[in-house]
Amino acid sequence: MLRLALRRLALAVPTMLAAATFVFLLIHLVPGDPVDVMLGESAARADREALRRTLGLDRPIAAQYAAFLSGLARGDLGRSLVHGTPVARLLADRVPATAELTFAALAVAVALALPLGLAAAARPGTWIDRGSVGVALLGVSVPSFWLGPMLVILFAIDLGWLPVSGRGTWAHLVLPAATLGFGMAAILTRMTRASVLECLAEEYVRTARAKGVSRAGILARHALRNALAPVVTILGLQFGALLAGTVITETIFAWPGLGRLLIDAINQRDYPVVQGCILAIAAGFVAANALADVANGWLDPRIGAAAARARP
Repeated sequence: MLRLALRRLALAVPTMLAAATFVFLLIHLVPGDPVDVMLGESAARADREALRRTLGLDRPIAAQYAAFLSGLARGDLGRSLVHGTPVARLLADRVPATAELTFAALAVAVALALPLGLAAAARPGTWIDRGSVGVALLGVSVPSFWLGPMLVILFAIDLGWLPVSGRGTWAHLVLPAATLGFGMAAILTRMTRASVLECLAEEYVRTARAKGVSRAGILARHALRNALAPVVTILGLQFGALLAGTVITETIFAWPGLGRLLIDAINQRDYPVVQGCILAIAAGFVAANALADVANGWLDPRIGAAAARARP
């Protein structure tokens, strides 16, 4: 297990380096001069040159890239052009809100998907199975930018049960977490159903049935754990999707997280903050996938054994 974790950590380093390189190139691949985009073409020449020196755009591209990587190694992401605050401090202030929303949405998705997927696999072809398929299709088809306002209209405006927007109590978390989690639950439900059905066809399940183990015991003790490996993999991938999805959801619900910060920075042409937000989301995606691989090694010892035999 330790060897697998170390291998995943080693693979995460070049992945993050590639993500950082892509983020660095964004400001250089944007059509036109970034300084003109930030200040406008009518800005005074002295102001444009001053901003160019502030961003380091007057240096060769190789020197800019080396300075960018050096800053990342020190935790220095530059300063916001609008607020004058270090980007790292802005991210540190917003990350807890985004983490809270993401994990709440993950909890909503798992709480919906596992029971529905298990019930569908236990009774394939029945109305329970068809109902779970319908819920999954609905969840995949409904976009969050439509679902969020509909939930606000119903539960916040018409019924008055929950606050419209903002962050404070647990009640503020319900609607944005449900908006993010519903779409993920649909994918997890289908994956759980397919994985459990595959495990139920294995020889060890037939042996358990022959020994008189109940259906619930087979599902809980035999099928579920072996079926969790692909589900955990999807969880890792969807965690990154949740981080990206917060951009829309946080805007809808005025949630003070990374997504809201990213949208504001884009509107204000605050490129250092945009770069920092994208890097933070990429780091969360890489970390989630690495943790999913390690969890798979724990759930399925064959994965951990294969990692131990593989060359570093």
